[in-house]
Parts: sequence; structure tokens; C-alpha cells
Amino acid sequence: MTPTEARLRIPAELDRLADVRRMVRETTRAAGASQDCVDDICQAVDEAATNTIVHGYRGGPGWVEVAVAVDGPDVVVTIEDAAPTFDPRTHAEPDMAVSALVRGPHGMGVHLMRLATDRLGWRPRDGGGNILTLVRTLAQRPQED
Repeated sequence: MTPTEARLRIPAELDRLADVRRMVRETTRAAGASQDCVDDICQAVDEAATNTIVHGYRGGPGWVEVAVAVDGPDVVVTIEDAAPTFDPRTHAEPDMAVSALVRGPHGMGVHLMRLATDRLGWRPRDGGGNILTLVRTLAQRPQED
């Protein structure tokens, strides 16, 4: 693998997410990603892997495999697992009109993944599980007014 490609499989344990974030950060920086891209893709990957561990495996045994690759102007992260299938593309957006104090801190993971990426794809994994694809441009995004 080149410095702009990496793959890591971890046990489904929250304390191993630091290893995933480190790999994503190092790989995207080696590709010349903007700091915004590094921050965004790390946030999205962390949310996705956390959701897999907490909600997919429900604290039970399992694994999460994260692959990072640069494809032209984009970083593409693929996250695979063997947890029950869950298509985040069908997950409803949170009601942002409700105060965060009322809504609570949970239920924002998929929303944050959508905000942090340019494209989010999903398909079931052969043999069971999920393959989630997160795509983010390496460049800094234009500022919105």
C-alpha cells in the first residue's frame, strides 16, 4: 500500500477507535488533504464505527474494518462489518427545530456523517453485514454565506 492507502481491522471495541482515527488522519494528511477534510472524514468515520460497535454489535463481539484510499481529488473510506444490516441512507434526519436539551445527545451520528462527507453510500456485505462508503473532497470546501 502507498502512504495514501491504508487498511485496519479492529475488534468491535470503543477503545480501539483511536487507532482508526490515527490511521485516517495520517493517510489523509499524506495525501495533502486540507485540515477541513481531515477533520470531517475523521468525524464521519468515528461516528460510523461507533454506531457499528454500539448499535450494530450491541457491545457483543465483532470487528470493523476501515480502508482509506485517495481517488483523484477525493478520499474514499470504506467501512465493513458483520453486524446486522443497517442502511444509513434511509435514516431520518433529526428534528433540528427541537432543542438539543430536549432531543438529547444521541441520534446525531448519521446526520453528522452526512454533513461531513460529500457522498455516503451503503450496500449489504456478502455473507451478512454492511459496507459503508464515505467520500470527501481533499480540498477545503467553499464557505457558505
